Amino acid sequence: MPNPIPRRRDAAVTRDAILVAARKAFAHSGYDRTGLGDIAAGAGLTVMLVNRYFASKEQLFAEVIAEALASPVALTPDQLGVENLGRCIATALVSITEAGSTPLDGFLIMLQSALSKRAAVIGREQLEKGHSAALAAALEGAHHQERAALVMALVSGFQVMRQMLEVSALAKADPQVLIDLLTPLFQQLLDGKPA
Repeated sequence: MPNPIPRRRDAAVTRDAILVAARKAFAHSGYDRTGLGDIAAGAGLTVMLVNRYFASKEQLFAEVIAEALASPVALTPDQLGVENLGRCIATALVSITEAGSTPLDGFLIMLQSALSKRAAVIGREQLEKGHSAALAAALEGAHHQERAALVMALVSGFQVMRQMLEVSALAKADPQVLIDLLTPLFQQLLDGKPA
């Protein structure tokens, strides 16, 4: 019986399969506890093939973070121009952290990888090029970078407390109460005016 003709690989499909598997693995286990073997197995490929598409685990991690942050929930270009951006951010944040919702991959990846010094550097670089830079560019007045970073810190802290730790006062709160409490906090940071 003749050897079957080898199947041609579609480079784009293979690359996407690696990125999807890596995103799932990093979101589940973080940077340090995820090996290229885990990613290769998740994609149904060999480690050698993963290495052919991505020069290193660091490069793969950076691309996964960049891809995860590329589709913001509350900081889209359209939303950055709205009059009451504070309410927009608060509403989106309360919505994505409601009981039973799955945390966003980008958030989980950053959370799971935060203790890794190398992953923290990569994550910070991607965050500062993405969400933080876009928000800072939309802000007027003094200390726009610091204010943008504080908005991001408030978002992350709220996600941890409400969605991961399920602190009762936040997890069981009336969503409208949370939106009403968060809105002025965000708006003050966005406007850059002292209380």
